[in-house]
Amino acid sequence: MTGRDGGADLRPIGNSPAVILVRPQLAENIGSTARAMANGGLFELRLVAPRDGWPSQRAWRLASGANRILDAAKVYDTVPEAVADLHHVYSTCPRPHHIVSQVLTARGGASEMRAVCARGLKCGILFGPERAGLESEDMAQADTWIRIPLNPAFMSLNLAQAVMVMAYEWWTSAEQTPPRQFVTHETRVATKGELDNFLAHLVGELDSCGFLRNAQKRPGMVRNLRHLFERGEITEQELRTLHGVVAELAHERHPPREAASCETAPREVAPREVASHEVAES
Repeated sequence: MTGRDGGADLRPIGNSPAVILVRPQLAENIGSTARAMANGGLFELRLVAPRDGWPSQRAWRLASGANRILDAAKVYDTVPEAVADLHHVYSTCPRPHHIVSQVLTARGGASEMRAVCARGLKCGILFGPERAGLESEDMAQADTWIRIPLNPAFMSLNLAQAVMVMAYEWWTSAEQTPPRQFVTHETRVATKGELDNFLAHLVGELDSCGFLRNAQKRPGMVRNLRHLFERGEITEQELRTLHGVVAELAHERHPPREAASCETAPREVAPREVASHEVAES
């Protein structure tokens, strides 16, 4: 949860990579970077020779509550000073450089950094200035490059966007949320017994109204109805609603005893037509 006064209660989550902004030009981009880092569970921010100095209140205005990351940010004069205590350094590389090096995707880089951090080693990621990116001398400090695979006809990310991609890949590399979930809120998935009970109610009323009068087709029609409800995970609340629907539809065929006893003579009711488009036999 983000805060607007003191900011969110952020703190380091285990051993995680440092984000190193090399000669960032705009304080607003530093604030947006902190916001991106907070979303991905990154905390340590290092600034190398920020153009407009540090600190700058413009950064806090763009951080959207990620104040503690900015409060704890460290400033260095050079890239070698900023990476001196790290064991592995990765650099983002939007364009090819004439240097021989390992090149990883953002996802591959996040996976490798997880392995490095799991061994108790420290690592960091270099991000270049907004206008031109990292220079060759900066990238020489890194042992591995990271290129974010995007549309080759238009590979243009701003600083905070590039950090957000890496923060997202870092977080999801250890995230256990399944790709797909069935959210039931205050109800639950119905049991087979509850589903059988509803189907017995439904089939009984369909027999009563004559819909299943064709004895030869009846087994297949009932099977098709069961397949319809077995196809997904119907909830207990949905079954209760359907019970109510079936009971209400059958209400006119089963008038209350009090109402029936008040009639002086039985009312003649025309036979109910059954729709010609019966459920096809499976």
